[in-house]
Amino acid sequence: MTWQNQSLPTDHPPVHSGRIGVLLVNLGTPDGPEPGPVKRYLAEFLSDRRVVEIPPIAWQPILRGIILNTRPKRSAQAYAKVWGEDGSPLAAITRRQAEKLQARLGDAAQVDWAMRYGRPAIPERLAALMEAGCDRILLAPLYPQYSAATTATVVDKAGDALRTMRWQPALRTLPPYHDDPAYIAALAGDIGAQLDALAFTPEVLLLSFHGMPQRTLELGDPYHCHCRKTARLLEERLARPDLRIRTSFQSRFGRAKWLEPATDAVLREEATAGTKRLAIAAPGFSADCLETLEELAIQGHEQFAEAGGQEFAALTCLNDGTAGMAMLETLVRRELSGWI
Repeated sequence: MTWQNQSLPTDHPPVHSGRIGVLLVNLGTPDGPEPGPVKRYLAEFLSDRRVVEIPPIAWQPILRGIILNTRPKRSAQAYAKVWGEDGSPLAAITRRQAEKLQARLGDAAQVDWAMRYGRPAIPERLAALMEAGCDRILLAPLYPQYSAATTATVVDKAGDALRTMRWQPALRTLPPYHDDPAYIAALAGDIGAQLDALAFTPEVLLLSFHGMPQRTLELGDPYHCHCRKTARLLEERLARPDLRIRTSFQSRFGRAKWLEPATDAVLREEATAGTKRLAIAAPGFSADCLETLEELAIQGHEQFAEAGGQEFAALTCLNDGTAGMAMLETLVRRELSGWI
């Protein structure tokens, strides 16, 4: 008797397979805006050797002895300013992005979401997709510009999870999309509409990207180049000759030299030089979060006003709006080609 003619044993566990999964991944967030959850989140985030490239023997005493005893309280106060009824803005928006992408894809794929740091964790959601029968999974880091500290560490974490699986899914990774026409068109359309809806006409549009240590550029990380290309293509697509557009980098941390110019320095410089009306956008962020809602919208406004600026607007990210979701569907369907 051939194997094909044999029936499965009566105690054989049920097997689910043949489905396709999509896992959207963003950076992460604490479980709550209190020092305890923030400390746990920062401990995981700042212990990632992709994020802090200092040998652990030198870095961990600083992290455990100083940073985790001082920074959580200050960060918790910042999180409390932006925390909503549905929790962390980043988590809430990422969840809505997954729900809306699911509606767009229908039965073609099962969509889930995870955070690189904090919860829901990547290994947990990969296992859930496998349990649901998804043996082909598109891992989709929602970072338009590639960096080892963002995209690569998502892939690292997924690899850690795969090492524990006897039956691994086939895995694809969404490439960076910093210069993708769909991304640039979505940004230009969304930012243009927000600019047109303002009660004032900005003199300057500041494009603020998350900062990275200068050393990452020198070691070959393409992040800085990706950000600059996004900014250039976006400026060309916006085609607003009366609007001066600048690029900067935010969220400096520690004493090392970071990518410049720094967002806070540019805000003060513009106001001091006589700029009265300014709008700021964060095209490198796929969803609003602490860095956009508190650092830019609140702190940035204060910095601009204190230096003499008058009108200030922090534009929202693409989030789960129509333009952003159409773009995300385009990118995901392209990467699922051959699977669906």
